[in-house]
Amino acid sequence: MPVELIFWIIALVLLATAEPVKHGHIHHFTLCPLANMGFDWCPGCGIGRAITQLFHGNIRESLEQHWFGIPALMIIIHRIIELINRIIINNRKLKYKEERYV
Repeated sequence: MPVELIFWIIALVLLATAEPVKHGHIHHFTLCPLANMGFDWCPGCGIGRAITQLFHGNIRESLEQHWFGIPALMIIIHRIIELINRIIINNRKLKYKEERYV
């Protein structure tokens, strides 16, 4: 199983099970290097919180956290489906090769 697939699935599970944070809540954990250096603005900050809000059914709060949360979630789900399809196709090819040479 590709590491990327495992990474995206674990990331979405963690975001889905995280406690939603209200927009403007200052004290939250972040991996963002810009936020940790004290910068107030980062183009990517809030996407994870926006996806967490989506998983809890809060579309308005998601858009308040970051407008790119919905597209980001769609892109990640598309990528997961693409990686799973590759696994299925590769397994079919392998099975075909095994049947052909037996």
